[in-house]
Amino acid sequence: MTTILAVSGSLRSQSSNTRLVQAIVGLAPPGVKVEIYNGIAQLPHFNPELEGKPDLVAVEQWRTQLQAADGVLFCTPEYAHGVPGTLKNALDWIVSSGEFMHKPTAVISASPSPDGGDKANASLVQTLRVMMANIQEEAILCIPAISAKITTWQTSLFL
Repeated sequence: MTTILAVSGSLRSQSSNTRLVQAIVGLAPPGVKVEIYNGIAQLPHFNPELEGKPDLVAVEQWRTQLQAADGVLFCTPEYAHGVPGTLKNALDWIVSSGEFMHKPTAVISASPSPDGGDKANASLVQTLRVMMANIQEEAILCIPAISAKITTWQTSLFL
């Protein structure tokens, strides 16, 4: 069984990116298990002076889930042409711990804008590549006008 850890860059429970991650869980082929990481809001603000402190349970859980995964999928919105601060914070906690070294990683950005969050996508890809994630070009996707697409998709489910 291949395990993929899916991470939404949004804290909103009804965000398009979170809903995409939830849909992907149900679309996984046989032999692939997609687990959603739900701890991004519990991570403390990154501070390198806190590294190794025993009370950083959320950070250790984040690292453990990444280590256990065979691959990682990020699905993020774009805020002010960048990734949300909570997602960047999560990545800062693992810059030096090596969880992404050569790990297969996919990046999706979904936005109501016509560019599909391409700037956040490019920024996230760049950050992950610096962290040695294995990101193939075919594993990078920008989805424009996501709100209309999700509404259409949900409507078609009930017809």
